[in-house]
Amino acid sequence: MQANLQNLMNLNRDEQYMLRCIELAQLGQGFVAPNPMVGCVIVQNDTIIGQGWHKQFGGAHAEIHALQSIQYPNTAVGSTVYVNLEPCNHFGKTPPCSHALVKAGVSRVVVGMQDPFDQVAGKGIAHLQSHGIKVEVGVLSNECLWLNRRFVTYQTHKRPYIVLKWAQTLDGFIAPDASKLSATDFEHKRHITGLVVQLTVHKWRGIEDAILVGNRTILTDNPKLNTRAYPGKNPIRITFDSHHRITPQHHIADGSVRTLVFTNTLPQEPLANIEYCCLPTNPIEWKEVCKVLAEKEIQSVIVEGGTTTLNQIIASGIWDEAQVFTSPTELTEGIEAPVFKGAKRLFQKKIDSVDLTIYGNPLFTA
Repeated sequence: MQANLQNLMNLNRDEQYMLRCIELAQLGQGFVAPNPMVGCVIVQNDTIIGQGWHKQFGGAHAEIHALQSIQYPNTAVGSTVYVNLEPCNHFGKTPPCSHALVKAGVSRVVVGMQDPFDQVAGKGIAHLQSHGIKVEVGVLSNECLWLNRRFVTYQTHKRPYIVLKWAQTLDGFIAPDASKLSATDFEHKRHITGLVVQLTVHKWRGIEDAILVGNRTILTDNPKLNTRAYPGKNPIRITFDSHHRITPQHHIADGSVRTLVFTNTLPQEPLANIEYCCLPTNPIEWKEVCKVLAEKEIQSVIVEGGTTTLNQIIASGIWDEAQVFTSPTELTEGIEAPVFKGAKRLFQKKIDSVDLTIYGNPLFTA
C-alpha cells in the first residue's frame, strides 16, 4: 500500500486526472470515516468541467459534488469521469452514485480501484457497463490503495488499521528511568522531541478514529490524549484497566471524549464517563481487542505507548504502520524503545531536527 506521489513522473492524462482525484479526496481526511476518502473529476474535451470530494460522513459523495459543480449540467453528456474508488451502487445514507453518472450521460468512467465493501465490490462498475458506459479500472491503483488503507484494512481484515507511534533518542530510549532521577530531572529529560513534532503528532491524531495507550501510561503520565495542539477532532480514547486503578481524577475519565476501557471484570463502582469492554482472557489478547473495536466501527487506532503495550502489539503481529521519531539527543540509559524485525521501511523525512521513519508490517502492507 505504499504511496510515493511526489515522485510520480511522466504521467499520462488519465494518471494526471487520477492524481487530482487523490488530492481532492485527501481534503476529507478526518471527516468521512468510516466511509472512504473519495475525489472525483469530470473532464470534457481535456478540460476539467467539474470536481468534488466526499466532505462529511453521511453527506453527498464525491461524484454528486462534482456533478453539482458543473456550471452547465448538460455539458456532462459524453464526458469522462475520474474517481479514485468505484462509484457506489446501493442506497445507503445517500442514493447510488453509479445511477447519477448514468443519468448525467457520461460516456467513460476511470476508476482507481474497486471498492472492497461487500455492498459495492464491483456492482457499481457492472451497473455503469450495463448502461453502455466504458469503464477502466486500476489507474494509479497503488496510490489509491494507500490513500484508503484504513478503509481497505477494515473491510478486508475486519479490524482497525493499527498505527504504532513513538519517539526515541538516538541511542534507542523512549523515556528516562524515573526511579533514577529527581522529579525535576525526569520532567526535563522526558520530552524527547519539540513543539514542531508535537503539532505533527496532534494533527495525525485527528486523522485516526481512536488513540490507545497502556494502563501504566495513564497512571504515570495522566495524558489527555486529544488534539489540543492542532485544530481537529479528538479521537476516541482507549486503554486497559483490569485492576480498576483509574479514578475520576484521571483526564481519561473527564467525559470530554468517548472513552473505552478494556477490563476482565466490571468495577464495583463503574466510572460514569467510561464505556467498559469486558474480555475474559488475562492478559487481554490484542486479537480480541481488535474484534471488539471493529464491532464498534472503529476503523483506525493510533497506539502511543508505553513500551510494554507497543511490544505486545508488535509481538502479536497485528499492526500495519509504525511512525518512529528519532531525536538527535541521547539518554545513555532509560526505558528501551520497542524493536521489531522484518518491518518494511516505507519512507523517511526530517521534521525540525527529528528524523521520522514510517515502517510497514510486511504481513499487511503491499
